[in-house]
Amino acid sequence: MRALLTGIVTFLLLLLNTLVLIGPMMAIALLKLVVPGKRNKARLSAAVMWIAETWAELCKAIFALMTPTRWDIRGDEGLRRDTSYLVVSNHQSWVDIAALVQTFNRKTPYFKFFLKKELIWVPFLGLAFWALDYPFMKRYSKSQLDKRPHLKGKDLEITRAACEKFGDMPVTVVNFLEGTRCTPEKQARQNSPYDHLLRPKAGGVAFVLAALGDNLDALLDVTVVYPGGKPPGFWALLSGQLPRVIVDVRTLKLEPWLWQGDYQEDRQFRARVQKWVSALWAEKDARIKALNKE
Repeated sequence: MRALLTGIVTFLLLLLNTLVLIGPMMAIALLKLVVPGKRNKARLSAAVMWIAETWAELCKAIFALMTPTRWDIRGDEGLRRDTSYLVVSNHQSWVDIAALVQTFNRKTPYFKFFLKKELIWVPFLGLAFWALDYPFMKRYSKSQLDKRPHLKGKDLEITRAACEKFGDMPVTVVNFLEGTRCTPEKQARQNSPYDHLLRPKAGGVAFVLAALGDNLDALLDVTVVYPGGKPPGFWALLSGQLPRVIVDVRTLKLEPWLWQGDYQEDRQFRARVQKWVSALWAEKDARIKALNKE
């Protein structure tokens, strides 16, 4: 009964926080459409980001007030708000998003995800993503490109255009390389070579690097671990049944060669990127094993 009440009250407080702040954020975002001048638009974008960061800080305060979860965050020293980062993380639960908020909000630029174009039509969420300047990407399958060769490279061109607004401001871009939440069933289906991870999708991170390239300053390799059991559902966090979360951050240099090739057309470059991603994932798998032993 206590867990149920905690979960309900925590959810209602998070909902209230969202309803109060989404109105001003939308108003400023709509104003940005009609206000002339690049500098004025940049100021309004900064105001939208400030509201989003305030929302995230209030969410953190609600979790601190209502739940006993201890966020064991390591390696976040030296993070900067004037630096652009690419964040790659393992993905096991919806709690991973809360872990990223706990780790990076107001320590780095407000983070963004590359989203499928269709998500802009999701009620409320789509508008919020648009207001926050999340890049919506259009991906074409191999079969589509075979039928319509003139579309080759169009997806990258569209995404680069969406990312142009990042040229004047620092950004944190988050990429879950596995593409979906890791479960034992999915590991078995993939015949994954890792003990704690799914196979990473190198194409996704190659796409992000090709789109942003020189705008990124460093890679943040994030490992999220839930000690003592299987990954929790979001209800476990809301209801105060999640005792501890470990978030391990490594800051790594991004080598320019990572975005100086054609991932789709150049077989050697593709193999090199895949080898780099596989090495990163092997290190992460070993890191998860070590953190679990604690």
